[in-house]
Amino acid sequence: MDHIELTGRTFLAVPNHPGNPSDPAGKYEFGVITSFCYIVEGTGEELTVATTRLETMLGDTAVAVHPDDPRYTHLHGKFCTHPFNGRRIPIVTDSISVNMEFGTGAVKITPAHDPNDYECGKRNDLAFIGMLNEDGSINGEGGDKFTGMMRYDARIAIEDALKELGHFKGKEVNPMSLGLCSRSGDILEPMITPQWYVNCDNMAKRATDAVRNKDLKILPVEHEKTWFNWLDNIRDWCISRQLWWGHRIPAWFATMKGEVNVSKGDMVNNERWIVARNVEDARKKAAAHLQCEEGEIELEQDEDVLDTWFSSGLFPFAVFGWPENTDDMKAFYPTSLLETGSDILFFWVARMVMMGLELTDMLPFETVYLHAMVRDKNGRKMSKSLGNVVDPLEVSERSGGGKLKKPRNFTSHY
Repeated sequence: MDHIELTGRTFLAVPNHPGNPSDPAGKYEFGVITSFCYIVEGTGEELTVATTRLETMLGDTAVAVHPDDPRYTHLHGKFCTHPFNGRRIPIVTDSISVNMEFGTGAVKITPAHDPNDYECGKRNDLAFIGMLNEDGSINGEGGDKFTGMMRYDARIAIEDALKELGHFKGKEVNPMSLGLCSRSGDILEPMITPQWYVNCDNMAKRATDAVRNKDLKILPVEHEKTWFNWLDNIRDWCISRQLWWGHRIPAWFATMKGEVNVSKGDMVNNERWIVARNVEDARKKAAAHLQCEEGEIELEQDEDVLDTWFSSGLFPFAVFGWPENTDDMKAFYPTSLLETGSDILFFWVARMVMMGLELTDMLPFETVYLHAMVRDKNGRKMSKSLGNVVDPLEVSERSGGGKLKKPRNFTSHY
């Protein structure tokens, strides 16, 4: 993700959008915050909220106010009505999501499309309603008016519809940060999708205990603080990635021949996902679960691949033939020393330790030595993505070696 900072009202071209008909260049408006009101059920009272992503109001499932805000005490436990679909939207109290000194002190909550709203949704047992398709168009939550529109065309149409209903309360300049995909240049959107997770609580405790008990040494010792900070505050690890390369997730969705309308996306069918070492093992497990013959089972493997760090975490023992207790495993695992950079202490080193303890019941190494990092003049780590690496062709030219030509089939891998 690349971030661009908008200092105010800015018009940008958006990939996969037909173009804004109200702008000569077909660009869309950003860097503004739009206010609109919900009507409190049974009273006619207006409750005004504001958002930089107006289209997400199609997925609103609450309006939050601060429990100590005297302006809204009389609304605790009441409901608003969604202007387009009639959905009842509860008014909840939440001291974490709401700063009663900012704006109106009322906040729209869209748990399926905002990380902070997601946490608010969990705290208040709210519905999680996604309003976007994966191509950026509005799904069925848009009703007859907005379904099928691309998100920023829907933003314009929703603003117009709110004006017609008398719910539009204005628009103001709002400096903001916008997240862009580094590959496509498209504007990224938070949304909930099904993923695979690993509960790391026990593995993380074993990894921290190993350092605290001096079974595993981290040098220099000041890096122990980073180790404990990460692992003592561990969360479930999302290990699935929507990429075309990597180790494929070893999970199969099971159905019986002739079954129809069994959706992988339906939560009630989660038990039909079978995790196994191979397809034969998955077929046996599926037949036992669905209580049928193995020949009646049809399997579809998940298209996702494992997180790179999950695969990398298996490296110390997988290269020696694990899970078989091979001669190489006996001779070379565990090792004594790992030398690497401090920047991947959690991303790789901790994962190797957790996986080693969990799957082999042994630490993969006794000592982690973290060497110094080569950095640029601004103190940043040198990386291709930052563009601050040393180009050997340029160095050769500057140092008198003459201008070198890249080989015809030259490909940069580093």
